[in-house]
Amino acid sequence: MEFSEVKRDCRYFKGHIPCKFNKLDGSVCDSCTHYEPLETRILIIKLAALGDVIRTTPLLTLFRNKYPNAHITWMTQSPEILPKDQIEQILPFNAMSVFLLENSLFDVAVNLDKEAEACVLMAKVEAREKYGYTWEDHAVAPCTSAAEHKLMTGFFDELSKENTKSYLQEIFEICHASFNFEPYAIQINQAKYSHWQTILDEKREGKQVVGLNTGCGPRWNTRLWKDEYWIQLAITLREQGYYPMFLGGELEHTKNVALSEKAGVYYPGHFDLETFISLTNACDMVVTQVTMMMHIATALQKKMVLMNTIFNPHEFELYGRGVIIGPPSPCQCYYGNECVRGASCMNDINPQTVFNGLNAIAEYEN
Repeated sequence: MEFSEVKRDCRYFKGHIPCKFNKLDGSVCDSCTHYEPLETRILIIKLAALGDVIRTTPLLTLFRNKYPNAHITWMTQSPEILPKDQIEQILPFNAMSVFLLENSLFDVAVNLDKEAEACVLMAKVEAREKYGYTWEDHAVAPCTSAAEHKLMTGFFDELSKENTKSYLQEIFEICHASFNFEPYAIQINQAKYSHWQTILDEKREGKQVVGLNTGCGPRWNTRLWKDEYWIQLAITLREQGYYPMFLGGELEHTKNVALSEKAGVYYPGHFDLETFISLTNACDMVVTQVTMMMHIATALQKKMVLMNTIFNPHEFELYGRGVIIGPPSPCQCYYGNECVRGASCMNDINPQTVFNGLNAIAEYEN
């Protein structure tokens, strides 16, 4: 077999090592029955926070439907969150990956980060079609006019408050497409999920498991709900026939231990991200503030009560599986980390309202 017979455009071509079928059954290119030619090379740049990466994954379905034989490369700072079976190449954001992209040719390139490093990279990448944000005149700029709307809402709070489009509607429009409720995608460790499902099946006694995510990270502390309210909600859920469970990361560990003791409710501890996703997947419903958990629960198609104060509620797409609960009076602290009233509007969301929301979504069909 000659070099000229090597199918370097095949989906399974590894570049410098044997493909999986050569390893499995000895297949070689001149007689291989597994050959799948790639017709479109797509690059997605989404470097930012874990939650932002997760909520961008519906684009995978969009591009797979539009370009069935596509090769998708995704560059991110959070490679562990992406579904490896849906993306041919997941690149970490480092010098080696940047060098590779700068010396590659793509049919379609999408950048949905407005930060300088992502936009500069987008400007340097060679692609026949570019969507999202690039770098011009020493500043962020739209690749096409379709990206102008989201740029402007990012520049000015007044425009952001008037926005009635969800994040998914916006990013699909940026890609010159329409959002049709394409699902999120996420990497799941099935062994860890089965482990937690077995543990919770023994504890729940047939009850619905409600994950209570008590943390939100330090960026916007105005999202935090009072400890007393978490305790009240947990006790009410337990008394009304649910199986509540506190969830959170390392920052919430001490608090969750205390909440667990006071409410008499299970807290499994804090874990690495892969385990946290598996544990969330073993829940039936989730209560959370606007934080990474919201995106994880959405990706896992969980019923959810989302408590929101400081963000535009139109931004969130819950796919008909959840409800958004805000304070009785609109919050004045738009994207703020300090409440202008001196007390967080989250305290105006009472546990009974959240419980009523949970009761309502418990009746939703899966």
